[in-house]
Amino acid sequence: MYIKRALETVVRRYSRYFKVVLVTGPRQVGKTTMLKHLMEEDEQAGISRSYVTLDNTAIRQAAKEDPALFLQRYHPPVLIDEIQKAPELLSYIKELVDRTDDSGTVWLTGSQPFHMMKAVSESLAGRVGIIEMLGLSTSEISGATSEPFCVDSDYFVRRVSQAKPLTVNDVYDRICAGSLPGIYQLPDDMRSAAYEAYIDTYIMRDIRDLAQVGDELRFRRFMAACAALTSKPVVYAELARIADINEKTAKTWLSLLVGSYLVKVVEPYANNILKRLSKQPVLHFLDTGLAAYLAGWTSPRALEVGAMNGQVFETYAFDEVYKTYVNAGMSPSLFFFRTNDRKEIDLLLERDGTLFPIEVKKTGSPSRKDARNMGALDPVAAADVPEELSVFKRRVGLGCVLCLAEDTFPVSERAWAFPVWAV
Repeated sequence: MYIKRALETVVRRYSRYFKVVLVTGPRQVGKTTMLKHLMEEDEQAGISRSYVTLDNTAIRQAAKEDPALFLQRYHPPVLIDEIQKAPELLSYIKELVDRTDDSGTVWLTGSQPFHMMKAVSESLAGRVGIIEMLGLSTSEISGATSEPFCVDSDYFVRRVSQAKPLTVNDVYDRICAGSLPGIYQLPDDMRSAAYEAYIDTYIMRDIRDLAQVGDELRFRRFMAACAALTSKPVVYAELARIADINEKTAKTWLSLLVGSYLVKVVEPYANNILKRLSKQPVLHFLDTGLAAYLAGWTSPRALEVGAMNGQVFETYAFDEVYKTYVNAGMSPSLFFFRTNDRKEIDLLLERDGTLFPIEVKKTGSPSRKDARNMGALDPVAAADVPEELSVFKRRVGLGCVLCLAEDTFPVSERAWAFPVWAV
């Protein structure tokens, strides 16, 4: 069953303004499925687009050996799947689109940005619109309208009225089911096997191709360590110790997970007005089902009462907020905030010179104390900031406590409670 994706409108818009549209993202999130669905809609409107995948060995060889002949066979309008497997095509695609004023004639997908992005930027600069696609969001699964997360009381009330309420059990079912369409729709007892196949078939193979990781057992152990530390500050020494590797290798391997769209590293907020801030970033897995599986949790009920229940809930909340921007074709300014005396704010959204603090709490009854650390931001908005630091002044906007409440409501004069299922 096809699930309508929020990015469909973004692809349509990009196709009006760019000659080439590239959809990137992790394996199996539905990039090709979405574009084929849009092709079917175009077909009904009389627009025919051919499709070819470079996963096919013979086709890939033809594309690499004679790109010009390949593009005569698969000429625009065309969808070329997994373009990173034949970057030789890119300069020929440039020549092809430069000979026409038509936009949106070439659609590309790619799941390995390490070397591909350099080739894209060099060959198709000014001609390509790049769209990032992640797994399913809760709003996509429920059929609700997707919109960028906004820390605003009107947004809170509107979203709660539109969304389908979820219980704590529902949320942890969603967490363990993950966001990969092919795995999400499987019965619970088949997901472990599906994630194992996903790791072996896609992740390990792609990593082998790109980085020549020699010790797959240690890399697998490293991924499990990252999963166990999701939503926690990145400590390379700890990751290295668990995986029995050195810190330099830990940094390299984490960059591979980030580049494969499996992990998002959230940078710490920095501001010269605020002294003594932690400089450690925080990592979040972009698929909670994969994180739960790698960390050894296969039952939603066990995870909900287990040692990682708060961590994974925080990652789920981050993912949902982040996806609302990605699904709108936007890149949000999201940060992690922590002072050296351990005053922590889980997420900090910066928009138009205003900071919006966001706390994530696994509670159905949020209260004033859940917003107590938001006052740590007050110095950036103070009236007596020295002139030489005035460029770092910011407004501090309304705060939010993302939680499991049944409704949205103010918990203090500076923050509202908002249920995570309504994001």
